[in-house]
Amino acid sequence: MNKLTKVGVSALCGSLASVAAANAGTMDVTGGATATYTTVENVTVGNPLGMSTALTFTGNGELDNGSTFVVTFALTNKVGYTGSGIAVTTPSLGTFKYDEGGGTGLDRIDDMMPTAWEEVDGTGVGMGLRTVAGAGGSADIEWNVGMGLPDGMNAYIAIAPQADGSKNTNKSYSGASTLTDGYAWDLVLTHNALYDGLNVFGGYSDISQNGTIGDRKEGTIGFTYAIGGVTVGYQRSKINQPGVADTYYESDAYGVSFAVNDDLTISYAAVNSDRRFNNNMSSIELDGDSLQLSYSFGGASIKIAEASVDNKNYLTDSANQRDGRTIALTLAPGLSV
Repeated sequence: MNKLTKVGVSALCGSLASVAAANAGTMDVTGGATATYTTVENVTVGNPLGMSTALTFTGNGELDNGSTFVVTFALTNKVGYTGSGIAVTTPSLGTFKYDEGGGTGLDRIDDMMPTAWEEVDGTGVGMGLRTVAGAGGSADIEWNVGMGLPDGMNAYIAIAPQADGSKNTNKSYSGASTLTDGYAWDLVLTHNALYDGLNVFGGYSDISQNGTIGDRKEGTIGFTYAIGGVTVGYQRSKINQPGVADTYYESDAYGVSFAVNDDLTISYAAVNSDRRFNNNMSSIELDGDSLQLSYSFGGASIKIAEASVDNKNYLTDSANQRDGRTIALTLAPGLSV
């Protein structure tokens, strides 16, 4: 996942009484600058130029009991902030995070396929692909379990009081939801030490919904395998969302990347997603693929994505058949103040 959203949590230590005060910490600002040029065939693009601000503010400190904390605020576009959060890492219980922006729980493994640059649905052409998110797609609290696990294994448990996608300011709340009505929870497992170069991952989510329509359930499982400069991957995802036309999604994603050298990487990735309607058993298939290249030189890089989408937004009319490309120039000065 190419996400700058970093996140975190409030402290839950062996003894809350020992969390008395924070020692003097630091605040860093890192970022870069990316300018893009996007074209889409048979679409009135208008101005094809774009830019991302790519700023991340990170505060670090330490509590009296040895726990460390990180506060983050990411601004990766010019419309509004991307995400924020608080993370506390305890000496023995692992890391607890409060996240407001995505990238925790099931959302941390929504698309794990190797690419030279972006996910297939993040290339500028637009897909409308439905991916797993779970509680981690909303404001949530996540525990990265830090005890009793085999080497190479990570376990993440995330909960959200209501997975409605809201990002609330201080002392505010989201209010009533037309669909979700209770807690959501995620369980995610990853393991990178079963075999040299192999990384396996999987996760499951249950989101409480209103009335008697049934909970929304999401799950995904997959792997990546790296040997030399080549990395391959496969991932399968399912979403069952009662109450929204009784919709069911089933997706398969594939990817392969090749690091030609330290500066040049090329990749190809594809996704096939089937949207089914349980009320009449009809289905619509969305397909997308992307060929990408990334080349770095000094503090800059050039990235190119050539993408194609059939049945964008799970719609079959001619307007939702897309081909296009995005060219990006990224400058990474390594700013830190």
